[in-house]
Amino acid sequence: MDTKYLLALALVSGCLDDTDIQTSSSDEALTSTNGLSLNGLSLNGMSLNGLSLNGTSLNGLSLNGLDLGLATTQFTTWFQTDPVSAAAQVSYIVKCAKPTGQNVTWKNPATGTSYTWPGELGLAPLWTNRAMTTTEQQVMSACMVAHANKFGVHVPIAVEGLTAAGTMIPQAAGELTTYSVREAGWFGNTATGEGIYVCLDHTPWTAAASSPRACAIDMGAMNQTDAACPPIVFAGPCAAICTADATKTFYTSCKFNNKTYVPLVTRMQPSSVYTCGDGVCEISESCGTGKTASSCYADCGACPTTTLSTNAAASVR
Repeated sequence: MDTKYLLALALVSGCLDDTDIQTSSSDEALTSTNGLSLNGLSLNGMSLNGLSLNGTSLNGLSLNGLDLGLATTQFTTWFQTDPVSAAAQVSYIVKCAKPTGQNVTWKNPATGTSYTWPGELGLAPLWTNRAMTTTEQQVMSACMVAHANKFGVHVPIAVEGLTAAGTMIPQAAGELTTYSVREAGWFGNTATGEGIYVCLDHTPWTAAASSPRACAIDMGAMNQTDAACPPIVFAGPCAAICTADATKTFYTSCKFNNKTYVPLVTRMQPSSVYTCGDGVCEISESCGTGKTASSCYADCGACPTTTLSTNAAASVR
């Protein structure tokens, strides 16, 4: 199989919930305006390459196009291995590829169940009945990883950047002010084995701050290359490796390991940023004795002590 068609788009999930699944009725959790979106693909339970467009899973989509690929027996066979997870994953593929107002419908020939998945970001609208171009591979890889969530929860984000056709993703009125917290840039191409990367699009936060959008935030805060959300690799500050558009809202390209990619950037609402000491033990905070997100006594209290068993206590004595 020609590896240029092997697009490991995503990033998946043992923690996807029902709100990720698009059926015959519209789902508000994945329906929004222009570049506004909700992430929720989880990095728990399954490896990041759990959704790949290769010969064992979604090859029919990658080689034949999104619309035509749904009619292949390869897609049906893959879908039937885990319909709940598969429906959730395809909902994100359609969400990234198709624009708002365009839906993709499919009837499972094995069960008769009909699905309708709405488009949203319009990153690859021409990927319908042909194999993906390199640019489509890049923007779809970036979109899927941008929607990954370490904790498996939905967090509103704004997605900014260029589509595969080179046009700007439309912005909703007030989008940049409502989603005023710059988060990260996402880029790469898993189809060619070049990897998937994240760069930090803001100055590092203090240790007291955290967010459920941890795949960018944690890696940037810790300056780590792979610990938070493997196999996503932290590439450093975006400004050092990416070229900004004229408005400095997003980046038109990022260069890493001597390769150039079309990236996407994400933004958050201020309410998605948590601070140790605000009185609420958030999902991105931990118990402890300190004042940091990873040891937040004020919000989460002290961690319970572990009581040694009788045998263990005897061995200690």
